[in-house]
Amino acid sequence: MQTQFVALVPVKSSDQGKSRLVGVSATGRQALALAFALDTLDAVCATPGVSSTVVVTGDAAVARQARRRGCPVAPDTGDLNGSLRAAAAPYDGMLVAVCADLPALRPDDLADALAQMRTSATSFVVDHHGTGTTCYAGPSEAFDPRFGADSAAAHAAVGADTVAGDLSTLRHDVDTVDDLLDLAGLGILGQHTTAALEAISLPCRD
Repeated sequence: MQTQFVALVPVKSSDQGKSRLVGVSATGRQALALAFALDTLDAVCATPGVSSTVVVTGDAAVARQARRRGCPVAPDTGDLNGSLRAAAAPYDGMLVAVCADLPALRPDDLADALAQMRTSATSFVVDHHGTGTTCYAGPSEAFDPRFGADSAAAHAAVGADTVAGDLSTLRHDVDTVDDLLDLAGLGILGQHTTAALEAISLPCRD
């Protein structure tokens, strides 16, 4: 039988998330941060090979939405990697942490990444900028994520394997307005982000 993964999706409190969406109001950033997380969560839950999805958050609205989807909720301690390790502790087997700012994520891209991750001790997906990490996986006994600044280099430095392939919707996280405009232009944003954008004015590109 195919190895199953427990997915961990860390979600910042909406009043702290997406601070780099310069030119978007605080209310708009909060709405977008929640929408990104819900689109990511729905895609992860729909991915073949994911047996359970745990949401790591301190945000009450996100926690409510997670529970409505049947997802357990683990606390955010303020330390992303520490919170992920704590949330992973009750589980045996393969674990995968997926960042919550992937509003165009398709289940097939994540499933393709998991197919490679099954064959590695630990592995990670580099973001579209080439410096960050959108997804990290490993067995419970070796699960040691290094998210943060230059996380791709940090994961590679401890021997994690790089996942190959296009995987465009898994690589395309949203940090800036340009990132979001790129995805909006392709028409592939998830339903929650699409709906949120209808009420938000984005600044034009420079």
